[in-house]
Amino acid sequence: MSSVKIECVGSEGSRLGESPVWDQKESALLYVDITGRKVCRWSSVTNQVQAIPVDAPVSSVALRKSGDYVITLGTRFAALKWKEQQVTTIAQVDKDKRNNRFNDGKVDPAGRYFAGTMAEEIRPAVLERHQGSLYTLCSDLSVVKHFNEVDISNGLDWSLDHKTFFYIDSLSYSVDAFDYDLQTGNIGNRRSIYRLEKEESIPDGMCIDAEGKLWVACYNGGRVIRLDPETGKRLQTVKLPVDNTTSCCFGGKDYSEMYVTSASDGMDKERLSQQPQAGRIFKITGLGVKGVPPYPFAG
Repeated sequence: MSSVKIECVGSEGSRLGESPVWDQKESALLYVDITGRKVCRWSSVTNQVQAIPVDAPVSSVALRKSGDYVITLGTRFAALKWKEQQVTTIAQVDKDKRNNRFNDGKVDPAGRYFAGTMAEEIRPAVLERHQGSLYTLCSDLSVVKHFNEVDISNGLDWSLDHKTFFYIDSLSYSVDAFDYDLQTGNIGNRRSIYRLEKEESIPDGMCIDAEGKLWVACYNGGRVIRLDPETGKRLQTVKLPVDNTTSCCFGGKDYSEMYVTSASDGMDKERLSQQPQAGRIFKITGLGVKGVPPYPFAG
């Protein structure tokens, strides 16, 4: 096992950093600050962060095949033109639930944008339960609803053979798998493949590596864990210097670096003084495994 190294990148922290995505063309890490209401891009070349302010909580960002990005903003799927700093609504969901917002989202191997909703939090992980749903924005810009009764719709990814969809509803403390039909985007046969231990706390964002193993960021657990979805065993734990680790992705030239987002929201002065890097982006090297490039939205 090579020696694991953890460092902070960029100079500023987020209130609620989420949804890291590597943009190979820009040699940059995209991510969002949900409560800070901005989409950010950290350049690995200049170490600078550019941020675009938006008019609602922005919970995920993804690449778009035709260029630029797509985001989940409030209860809207939207397009983001980076240079023009222009946001255009594509579709809206949960119109009957004024207190809802999108949370995590990711694009599947066929170019569909999956994202789920939740009720706005009163404080971190405290909210009206069973208010969320999981949706897909298809390449023809139509929206499909998969199921409802979700607490905090979170981490999502697909197996390397594209036959399994992995998903987290955070307050179930479980990583779940579904059978997945790449042709139709349909999911079914939900089952739990890993239940979190007490010290791992709340499962949040997730990504898959090139060996088909899952990495899950543990909110309030200060770590990312590597899981084998076949055996349901935890293979590795990487602890970080902040409690509120929120999501993770692979990036860098050859996808051998892991990037982890974190949050400072809900922490009092004492905890912030003990964890001055809360809300920052962390780069982990030396994991000895590579990731898979993100899929762009096809619409």
